[in-house]
Amino acid sequence: MKASPVISICLDTMTDLDTNLDALLSLDHPDDYARWRDQKLAQAPQRLEELLVEVRDPRQLSLAEHQAITERCRRANLAIYVTALGDDPDKAIPARLGAQFGLGQLDHNPGADEDAITALCVQTDALRRGYIPYTDRPIAWHTDGYYNSPGRQINAFILHCVRPAAAGGINGLIDPEMLYIRLRELSPLHIAALTHPSAMTIPPNIVDGVELRPASVGPVFRRGEGGHLALRYTDRRRNIQWRPDADTETAVETLRSLLDDPFTPRFEARLEPGWGLICNNVLHSRSRFEDSVDQTRLLYRARYYQRIAGT
Repeated sequence: MKASPVISICLDTMTDLDTNLDALLSLDHPDDYARWRDQKLAQAPQRLEELLVEVRDPRQLSLAEHQAITERCRRANLAIYVTALGDDPDKAIPARLGAQFGLGQLDHNPGADEDAITALCVQTDALRRGYIPYTDRPIAWHTDGYYNSPGRQINAFILHCVRPAAAGGINGLIDPEMLYIRLRELSPLHIAALTHPSAMTIPPNIVDGVELRPASVGPVFRRGEGGHLALRYTDRRRNIQWRPDADTETAVETLRSLLDDPFTPRFEARLEPGWGLICNNVLHSRSRFEDSVDQTRLLYRARYYQRIAGT
């Protein structure tokens, strides 16, 4: 995968994709939606190479590097930074990168280390505990923290690669705004169902009779940090409850079909040593992977309650 050169761009000259979120979610302002949709589609990247940004050191970006990452996140809610750092295990890399984009409120999820940054690698007891991210098994489409409470929703995350797996471990990536457009173009009723405040319920996490996490109830498309459109979703089929009505059932079936549809805009990327993903909690998946004696997969994940500044 060849990286594209850094593009220095004046953000003030970019077309503003923002529109009133209530106009998008209420369905009562079709003209506002059409304007936003047309601008979004006109600026959407078509190839993975358009999302790549070469940087010298993510811990201290140049102005041009910072602007290039911001520009890609404005267009697609994600960017992939490419470095020559190799397998530097410094956990300050994602932390310092995030701070440069206004990301500071880390989510202290149960799998994270004391610094709230999670080391993603195969753990021998992970399958027994049911935590698929810490195994070599594939992970279906989801956004991070979909089980969090309303006050702890994840709006951005960074995934930094120290070492990829010996084989596999490819990430699928979908901009939630592009999925929203496809669903709304098929039927506004899908949006009405998926914005209902009790559309999706994740049951409580109970282990040995102790409730580790209460039930999480909320919409699929939601108001994110800063008033931006955001997504809360998991494609898992067990231990999830959907609002029991025909419109929600149809909307969920349609959403799942779009995730399998090759015409839904998506990207596939395998992060190499020193590379990373920074995004506004886009939909993502992971293929099965294999470690070897000489190469074991290690990525750092930092989840944030804020959205990337400037996007």
